[in-house]
Amino acid sequence: MSVLVVVGGGLAGTEAAWQASRLGIQVTLYEMRPLKQTPAHQTHLLAELVCSNSLRAAALTNAVGLLKEEMRMAGSLVIRCADSNSVPAGGALAVDRRRFSQAVTDAIAGNPRITLIRKEIEEIPTFRPLVIATGPLTSEAFSRSLAAFTGEEYLSFYDAVAPIVTAESLNMAVLFRQSRYGKGEAAYLNAPMNQEEYRRFWEALVSAEVKEPKAFEQGCFFEGCLPVEVMARRGFDTLRYGPLKPVGLIDPRTGKEPYAVVQLRQDNAEGTIYNLVGFQTQLKWKEQKRVFRLIPGLERAEFVRYGVIHRNTFLKGPRVLLPTLQMRKDPAVLCAGQLTGVEGYVESAASGFIAGVNAARIALGKEPLAPPAETAHGALCHYVGTSQSPDFQPMNVNFGIFPPLPQRVRRLDKKAALAKRALDSWSCFLARIF
Repeated sequence: MSVLVVVGGGLAGTEAAWQASRLGIQVTLYEMRPLKQTPAHQTHLLAELVCSNSLRAAALTNAVGLLKEEMRMAGSLVIRCADSNSVPAGGALAVDRRRFSQAVTDAIAGNPRITLIRKEIEEIPTFRPLVIATGPLTSEAFSRSLAAFTGEEYLSFYDAVAPIVTAESLNMAVLFRQSRYGKGEAAYLNAPMNQEEYRRFWEALVSAEVKEPKAFEQGCFFEGCLPVEVMARRGFDTLRYGPLKPVGLIDPRTGKEPYAVVQLRQDNAEGTIYNLVGFQTQLKWKEQKRVFRLIPGLERAEFVRYGVIHRNTFLKGPRVLLPTLQMRKDPAVLCAGQLTGVEGYVESAASGFIAGVNAARIALGKEPLAPPAETAHGALCHYVGTSQSPDFQPMNVNFGIFPPLPQRVRRLDKKAALAKRALDSWSCFLARIF
């Protein structure tokens, strides 16, 4: 018999179920796919990665790298599966998406304390404790139920998916393999552009046809994940200071830094497919082929997946959530994932850890715990639970949301000091849980 119900089998839901099971809790995990698909998912697998295969920077002096290290210390299922299914990505952690999702699915299916049920949940269950981790693509029926439950209107933003091309269709006489500033292995394929090539590409991009959004997609763009053509329309040089910035890359053919660079990142273990980094898009498919083939080295690129666009939905976290990720209205209901107002794969899974642990503590008659604000987990949870911003927006983990250090340190040493403080505090926090 279940002691905890988790709705949603994405990164947050699977992490929540896994952590609760580690604390001795019997969990029923509901996932509607493949009985009902979302506009963006393609498989039946749990924890499917939609937008990218990258879990971003690995270094502890980067906030998301620190967050991943805290998750490793906590025995995260998501990070364990990511580490064991990684692909070359320079200074980042990227994965073979199918193998990663298969590993998470197999772990959940093989856990005797977790019962996986493939079924769409249309209304908030009455079972308590409950973890809601339905993600940014929450079904329409459940969205209505959640809106009625919270009494808050939803905010929505567009999130777009980058296209993927086959490696064999790329012109390796033009592309060069290199990571920015030489960090890590030479993991990225780089398509260099001179000024005239960039101008031709930019003019085609800003004038290309885009798809009209469907009714369920009405909303506004999220600044952290803008379609490439939207960025391009903001100015001729916008892309050159964004995803096409050439800084830290030297074209071996010229010995110089290119005018602009398109980076491609390996998307599977075999290295047979690559995604265009930062090229999330809402262009029509025929336009994607026409415009993106203007990129040097991609003249004959074969697309195995075109970019698509879909709606992301999130709660007004500070109005409805506590830093423990409990609902203010009903503390036996917890939320996790991008639904809470965190942004990104790693952040979603991390919130699943906190929700899963606290749901288990409620089931065991213990007090839920808010992670220390000086940790990466705590910084995120306090942001979604206490932000004073009048225009609350989804947030990636970053050192700007951490509390300041009590003493002055050199600027060059600050991030390392923040990371050390976070890991020391996180270690003490974990000792209270396990």
